[in-house]
Amino acid sequence: MTDLVDEVWGDDPPRDAPAALQALVSRLRRALGARDSVLADPTGGYRLAAAREDVDLHRFTRLAHEGVRRLDDPATPPATAAATLRQALALWRGPALADLPEPARSALAAAPEALRTAARRARVEAELRAGAAAPASLLPELDALIHEHPYDEPLRALQLRALRAAGRPADALAAYERTRRTLAEGLGTDPGPALRALHAELLRPPPEPTAPPEPPEAPRGNLRPRLTSFVGREPDLEALHGDLARHRLVTLIGPGGSGKTRLAEHAAADHPEPGWLVELARLDHPAAVPGAVLSALGLRENGLVAREKTPAEDPTTLLIDHCAHRGLLLVLDNCEHVIGAAADLADRLLAHCPGIRVLATSREPLGVPGEVLRPVEPLPPDPAHRLFADRAAAARPGFTPHDDPAAVAEICARLDGLPLAIELAAARLRLLTPRQIADRLDDRFRLLTGGSRTLLPRQQTLRAVVDWSWDLLTEPERAVLRRLAVFTGGCDLTAAEAVCAEPALDVADVLGSLVDKSLVLAEPTPDGMRYRMLETIHEYAISRAADEPAQARTTALRHAAHFLALAEEAEPLLRTAAQLPWIRRVEIELDNLRAALDLAVRDGDTDTAQRLVFALGWFWWLRNYRVEGAEWTARVIALTPTEPPEGSPAYVTHLSLRVLHMFLRSESSEAEEFRSPEYRALARRIKETFRQGSPETNTFPGVLWPTTALLTGDLIDFHTDLDEAVENCRRHGGDWELGVILMLRTHVAIDMTGGLHTVDADLVELHEIAHRVGDRWTRAQVSSAAGEVALSRGQYDWARIEYEECLRLAREVGAHIEAPFAIARIAETAYCSGDMEGAERLLAASDRESRKYGGVYDVRAFARLLASMIALYRGDFAKARAEYVVARAESKGAGVPPQFFAGLDNIEALLVAHDQGPRAALAAVGPAFADAISTHCAERVLAALAETAAGLLAATDRPGEALRVLAAATAWRSGHPRSVPEETFLDGFPERARTLLGPTRSAAEEAAGAALTPPEVAVLLKSS
Repeated sequence: MTDLVDEVWGDDPPRDAPAALQALVSRLRRALGARDSVLADPTGGYRLAAAREDVDLHRFTRLAHEGVRRLDDPATPPATAAATLRQALALWRGPALADLPEPARSALAAAPEALRTAARRARVEAELRAGAAAPASLLPELDALIHEHPYDEPLRALQLRALRAAGRPADALAAYERTRRTLAEGLGTDPGPALRALHAELLRPPPEPTAPPEPPEAPRGNLRPRLTSFVGREPDLEALHGDLARHRLVTLIGPGGSGKTRLAEHAAADHPEPGWLVELARLDHPAAVPGAVLSALGLRENGLVAREKTPAEDPTTLLIDHCAHRGLLLVLDNCEHVIGAAADLADRLLAHCPGIRVLATSREPLGVPGEVLRPVEPLPPDPAHRLFADRAAAARPGFTPHDDPAAVAEICARLDGLPLAIELAAARLRLLTPRQIADRLDDRFRLLTGGSRTLLPRQQTLRAVVDWSWDLLTEPERAVLRRLAVFTGGCDLTAAEAVCAEPALDVADVLGSLVDKSLVLAEPTPDGMRYRMLETIHEYAISRAADEPAQARTTALRHAAHFLALAEEAEPLLRTAAQLPWIRRVEIELDNLRAALDLAVRDGDTDTAQRLVFALGWFWWLRNYRVEGAEWTARVIALTPTEPPEGSPAYVTHLSLRVLHMFLRSESSEAEEFRSPEYRALARRIKETFRQGSPETNTFPGVLWPTTALLTGDLIDFHTDLDEAVENCRRHGGDWELGVILMLRTHVAIDMTGGLHTVDADLVELHEIAHRVGDRWTRAQVSSAAGEVALSRGQYDWARIEYEECLRLAREVGAHIEAPFAIARIAETAYCSGDMEGAERLLAASDRESRKYGGVYDVRAFARLLASMIALYRGDFAKARAEYVVARAESKGAGVPPQFFAGLDNIEALLVAHDQGPRAALAAVGPAFADAISTHCAERVLAALAETAAGLLAATDRPGEALRVLAAATAWRSGHPRSVPEETFLDGFPERARTLLGPTRSAAEEAAGAALTPPEVAVLLKSS
């Protein structure tokens, strides 16, 4: 009793195990039909009242041993042994002792399973000795045994003998070579004597036949040669060969027109066993499936199509009788409309006919145990282009895709790489050019008609192909497919359930059915499974949805509501430490969000449209959808053509939209565009409204209101406005908003006269805010600001560390548009340190990133400015001028700061000095210096211009003024060192000037210069 409890329940017995065991025995007695069928054993257990011959396991054991003995007995014909072993093996129905729990089952089943393997091996041996009529039919079983026991040399020898008996000596030699490699690689040994002797036999030429010629072979299948080439499926064909070698049931699944039939035919033609194609597409009733197989095998000529048959005439029974001892590959083509009948027939044939393999094509799986699915995906671009070119050349001789490769690529992509659709499109070349075909694919179902007349009607047009799948759907499946058409770019399960739901409809279950039927693709992502339709199926679903406009309208509104909720949920999280998965999610759903926004704008739904724009505004900026975002914002602003009443909530909303619009356009528009009277008046209205401070005006995008003055150039009270914005954020905003305004104030202070010494407190607070918020963009900007401060103070190594951290964070958050500028600033630190080669390498990297992603802050202009400075340092004036010209041309954007123009003017002065002499250069540097003062450039920038002027003064034999201006520039630097190129530029002229003037005059000039202000130096230069 204890042993039985352990074997039935293992380590988890029920509370009253003996009573539970007794209940199981009672159920067993009822199943067997008699109480005395299970007897209580006096020792405490139970015993089955059955003779050993009544138990399959015992009977199998006896027959297996008997069959092996007969095989070993020279007096017994091998055929007798084979029959006994077949009888033994026929008793198996799946794994041994399958109902026992583990680990008891494995322990008790090991011996029967081993005996079964030995019996299978002995049966094959007996069949071969008996001169099997179809030795090739033994090969699938041998392949399976070898797969389980790859190092079993006797099994390998049986395989070689079976191949030789099947008339395939070359395959036998190839199999020997595979065996040799397997043994060498797996065990480090060579084949044994028996295998080597068999190999030697195979190498000897066969003796001349003495027997009469064999009768003609049975037909090698019914596959027809195709008249067109097989293009683009070579990898799929190789994979399918592998599937068929390892498995007995393989189903090719995929949407209509994906090329399943053609792939199956080619695989069957290459298969070692005869291939028989059974075309099920023409059947109109599932009961006709077995008869169709009989017809394909040539067994129906005697009229087995009668509606009523005797059991002896049952087509399935006839098929089993015919195929029981044959080896063949049965191709069941187009199973989807008779899926149940096809699955049942495949299951029965595989169970009773060990030499059969089944290759099915269907738009959904058969659902039979042991089935292996091989999805037939759309063709990748290159094979799709080759297929189009091949079929196009047949339709229009002389055609080459090189005439219009872009149109060919567009056709293949928009037709999802579906072979049938591509072939239909290629056929249209008799009438249209590739570009005309591509331009008409929005109406693809009218365009792509006129397939081969030899095809079934459902394969002659693209619409008929999809209609066939639609007709096989249930009504719930049709309803969900129509509603899924509203999604663009796919959806996840949550979205599908929210948009497609209705009472009593299990959307997840129906969606799974549509995936099974190859109408919806399920693709795993890091965030879970995602569902989408091929473009052709999507267009079809849209046309079906249009048939029910009221339902389509309801679905579209549900879709917009769902994605508005998603955008508003994501918006605050995009600025937190948890931002990465939310950024990815918004990016994935961007097409759906566009569709929702488009619907709101077209409907004039101002509230939804405004909410979507505000929810997406920061994402547009962060992920460089700035131009697109500005266009959407302009469309939403246009929904309110008349400005709302001043002071109303709608007025604040309207101005917030205008702030966002200017912000998104700030780096793609020229500076003069924002200097118009209209924009300046708008900026004043924004300032008057937002400087008052309220929770509404201190959230994104309204919190950015001070930037509008930067864009319009109306900088009166700008610093006061920044201070007010900071205080308003402290009262009404959050950490992130406060950080944005503090960063703006810090960057402005660094670039403005007298600002560098004011930034330290803001930087300390910014670091604290960045740590609290966790937003990688904020952290990157804080590192950038710290790098700029370090650069301005001559701490070039520290500046590089900060800019590299900025670059790392920008890449991590996906703000790739920020990367080129960060790399260019790292290049600037290398330049300032005197590492010109390193600076050039970094500028090249910045250029590559800029070409790939675009760039912020007019990075192309800055990179060319720095390249010109490097060329000047090396004395390459031709290159310096070329880079300068490009930098000047690229500097028209609204975001270009004044110090950039001061840098350009400085380069221009040095180029003029080289080309025309120092006096001409002095005439240029004076006005440039005055402009830098008027635009409040930082002392470092003023000092660089003044030092250039000092060098020019020295070159015109005015050493006193040169020393005076140089001393002024040194004083403005406040003790911060010059860069290596700046020190190199001085080139000893201060020492030469002091020598000319003498110690007393030199000291006097330098003392006077150290007291000069920038405007006083400007006066001095003007008089020069």
